[in-house]
Amino acid sequence: MSAADHPIPGRGAQHATRHDVGGATGAKTSTAATFALVFGVSALISSLTVILSVVGLILGIIGVVLGVAGLRMARRPGVTGHSVAIGGLVLSILAVLVAIAFAAGVSTFLNDQDAVNRLQDQVEQMRDDLPT
Repeated sequence: MSAADHPIPGRGAQHATRHDVGGATGAKTSTAATFALVFGVSALISSLTVILSVVGLILGIIGVVLGVAGLRMARRPGVTGHSVAIGGLVLSILAVLVAIAFAAGVSTFLNDQDAVNRLQDQVEQMRDDLPT
């Protein structure tokens, strides 16, 4: 009996031996899929804050690229992460769409002189209503 076949200290004989610690399948999750999910979540959070929507757009584009790469890597034998890559891809695409919508809305608002004048009037009225 080799050292690898001995039970792991602190566990009973019915538990895993040193050979079984890594798991029975040995499959690994695609790193690109994992990063796609991380970038997708970060991009969506950034996009939902109007101030960071440009950052969300950039992170979303990176997440889309990583999601596609993760899907391709998940096809390989011994590599998992297909669902993780799809989740990252969906979140990244959603973040890109939200960031584009915010950018279009902000630029449309700023190019509309009447809207800018109404906003300026409201700010001045709020400033006048403040107690002195």
